[in-house]
Amino acid sequence: MTSPSVAGRLAQYGLVLVFAITLNFLLPRLMPGNPLLLIAGADVGQLTDEERQAVLERVGLDQPLGEQFVIYLRDIATGDLGYSYRQKRPIVTLIAERLPWTLLLAGASILLSAVIGVVLGALAAWRRGRRTDLSSLTSMIVLDALPSFWLGMLFISVFAVELGVLPSYGAVTPASGYQGFDAFMDVTRHAVLPVLTLTILSVPGIYLTMRYSMLGVLGEDFIRTARAKGLPERTVALRHAARNAIIPVVTVVALRLGFAFGGTVVVETVFSYPGLGRLIFEAVSGRDYPVMQATFLVFTVAVLLCNLLADVLYPRLDPRARDS
Repeated sequence: MTSPSVAGRLAQYGLVLVFAITLNFLLPRLMPGNPLLLIAGADVGQLTDEERQAVLERVGLDQPLGEQFVIYLRDIATGDLGYSYRQKRPIVTLIAERLPWTLLLAGASILLSAVIGVVLGALAAWRRGRRTDLSSLTSMIVLDALPSFWLGMLFISVFAVELGVLPSYGAVTPASGYQGFDAFMDVTRHAVLPVLTLTILSVPGIYLTMRYSMLGVLGEDFIRTARAKGLPERTVALRHAARNAIIPVVTVVALRLGFAFGGTVVVETVFSYPGLGRLIFEAVSGRDYPVMQATFLVFTVAVLLCNLLADVLYPRLDPRARDS
């Protein structure tokens, strides 16, 4: 039986999802521009009024906004995300092709940033007040302020143009014919710069969370008790301080995994990486309403699921939250 708190939380997520779906439907239709230019092509100016009306009827844009919204909700409920005006293909197929690449970038960057942020944050807190702590804290604040597009272009300029050691665009080498391990290495080489960009942008938040969490733990009574027992400092740091301080970081990582999907839009555009972020950019540029709606919906669901994951994990990791 579902408890009142769980039911209330699920109701909140349901309301957020309904609001996001509504906003997702309205925003593309409020954007400036004429979708007929893309649907009918460059010859749209030569179409008669009857021909334009026929094109609008074919894509469902001739209906009142309310009826379009009802049709939109019905299609979502049945798993029909529509048809791309620009690419002339089902949107489900486009998402199925692009989603694995975005998952690769987001998953790899979150994993790396979590490890780096936790280790550096714990070390900084353990050596608080020293020169290394102050320098690392300053560096993280600077990194957190860097624009993602600027960082990506900097990496392209250095590693792809100047040094020529890594590719600057795409996910695979066109017409390479690589198989097996060679194909794996080709995908890895193309993913290095986008993953590096996303990782650097994600590390500061995790680092700061871990640092401040561990600083709070170091002042607890059980840390003083552990030291009074004569335990080695390494044992106190790893088994007592870091182990308890990492609990809030887990929820932060879960939340950042959802927002990492949104962060890939700029990075994938800079590196011409064929993920969902690039698909959104192409859809916005081409006023492809169904693709915009479908990809934004995927991102929204990803963020909500990661928030739900954080809500589920935190009380299981921290008994104090579970008791409260």
